[in-house]
Amino acid sequence: MTADVGAQLRKGVVEYCVLGLLSTEPMYGWQLAEILTGRGLIASIGTLYPMLTRLRTQGLVSSFDQASDAGPVRKYYRLTSAGTAELDTFRGQWTPFVSTVSELIGKGSTS
Repeated sequence: MTADVGAQLRKGVVEYCVLGLLSTEPMYGWQLAEILTGRGLIASIGTLYPMLTRLRTQGLVSSFDQASDAGPVRKYYRLTSAGTAELDTFRGQWTPFVSTVSELIGKGSTS
């Protein structure tokens, strides 16, 4: 049972991290990828776009094109009202969940 526990944890929360980032402001894909890879939540930008497509299909995010001074038009993503509701539900469950897990696994020695 010692597979990469971090990978499983990331897989369970990364979509909510995207929703959380988008709750602050609309962002384009590269911007999201830099934050998420920088924090070790995704391995590469290649894993982000399928996730954004899923979130769009579920109605949690929407996208729009915006001109850029630095090159071609960028596709931005923003949270929908359904995405805000989903994020609020997650936030309500996250803190008690983390608290329970922390209590159960403790910090004591393993001997």
